[in-house]
Parts: sequence; structure tokens; C-alpha cells
Amino acid sequence: MLDEICVVCKSKLFYNNYKEWHAVCKNCGYEKANLQCTIGLFLTQETVNERSREIGLRKLRQKNFKKILMSLKLLKPTGGHLLDVGCAHGWFLEMAKNDFDVMGIEPDKNMVEKAAQIGSPVRFGFFPEALRKDERFDIIIFNDVFEHIPDITTALKSCYQHLSREGALILNLPSSKGIFYVLSKLLCRLGMDSFFDRLWQKELCSPHLSYFSPSNLEIFLKNNKFLIKRRGYLATISFKGLYKRIITVRKFGILRSAVIYLALIVTLPLLKIFPKDIFFVIALRQE
Repeated sequence: MLDEICVVCKSKLFYNNYKEWHAVCKNCGYEKANLQCTIGLFLTQETVNERSREIGLRKLRQKNFKKILMSLKLLKPTGGHLLDVGCAHGWFLEMAKNDFDVMGIEPDKNMVEKAAQIGSPVRFGFFPEALRKDERFDIIIFNDVFEHIPDITTALKSCYQHLSREGALILNLPSSKGIFYVLSKLLCRLGMDSFFDRLWQKELCSPHLSYFSPSNLEIFLKNNKFLIKRRGYLATISFKGLYKRIITVRKFGILRSAVIYLALIVTLPLLKIFPKDIFFVIALRQE
């Protein structure tokens, strides 16, 4: 593997700490994966039970979106033009439309159709290619999307270009300090790598390509002229819809899915005392 440089602190990335496709910066802790995004390829999408995924995620996502919107409205009480990048089913757009002028971008045609069914305005394509060069927004949000983007430095520069003066950037993403992720790395060290693979979404059409901690994300944003103004943590799992989320990946099978479900049910009450696995930040564009 060729040497690569950390996007956060420009130090060398080291491979083969856990898997051959996984790299870590030993200076700031940023992690990345050399996995392939295959959105739109039929064979890859068949590994996911999309109906189960939708049922399992909707209530949890709506709960988290409500928390993000409350923080956003405190910072932007007068509303504004909001862009949701990778908006999927359009759930966030549906919740935000009463307070903001909303639009989404989504590269999966099936998701664009689902969003249209609930009246969410969505443009098909990738960010920023789907935008005109002169389009500007007061808010750009990535809900569980930023960690899937191959070139996050270029994406962040594009956000800067498409945001209005003191526009807000919102990132909602998994934490490398979260208890589930830390546990997955421990299990991987012991030769049980399926949990680690699952948290990187290795078998899915759009795997995770980056893992940040709250501290190195703040550095990365600051280096690209964004200053964090608000931050918080979001729920990772809930009882409702949990089994549907687990059986999203068809290869798990009924027995394995049941074992994972029971294990999570037992540990769920304890999660409140451990580091959270999902966090969000609201950062303002700096001149």
C-alpha cells in the first residue's frame, strides 16, 4: 500500500493495524478505509434488505433529526435556504420544511423516488456536481453522509463555496471514540472482525470511508475555515426497529441476527454511561 497523508494533520497514515483496507493516523487518530462505493450496482444492493432498513431506521432518524433541528433553529431563527446532501428518503427535508426553504441531493434513483412520494424536493446526482456554480445556501447538512464521501477535503471546499456568508455546515456522523466502535476494534484484534466490517459498512454499496473523533473533526473543520458553534450526541440504537436494522444485511441469517439482537437488548440500558457512537456539529463558515 502506498503511503498516504492524513487529511486532518498531514501526518503519515498507517495500514494493517486491523484490516488491509483500513488506515489510521497515529498523530491525531483520524481513520480511513480504501473501500469501493458501488451505488447503483444491482449485485451490491441485493446484500441489503432495503424495506427492513427503512422500517428499522425511520423512528430513530426522526428522533435524531428533531434534536439537530432544535439546535439549528437556535442558531438560525430566521430560517434560510437549506441543502440536505445525500437526503435518502427525504425524512429530514420533510421535518425541516416548515422552518426552512429545503432542497435535497441524492445519487440513488430509488431514494429520489421515495423522497418524491412524501413531497420532498430532491435533485438527482452527486454533490457538488448536481449544483450550479452560482447556487448558494444558508445551511448545508450531511446526515450520516460525510463519512461515505471519498474526497472529503474537496467536499468541504465545495461546501465553503456554496454557503452564504456565515452559512452553517452541519455534520452528523459516527464517532471513533464511541463504545460500539471501540468494542469492534477489540473484537477485530481477537480475530472476530464481522462487527468491525459492519460498522465500516464494508459489504454495502456505500461503505464508510472515514472515522472522526469530535476533537480531530474540529481541527479538520478549522483548517478549512469552519468554526464549530454547536455540538451534541445522538442516539445510536433504540428498542423500536432494532431487529429490522439487524436483518438489513441478508448474510447475517435468522439465528445470527437473533443472537446480535439479544446481545444489544441486554447492553442497551448500559449505553448511557459509555461514550456515544454518533455526534453532530454545527459549524459556521468563516471569512
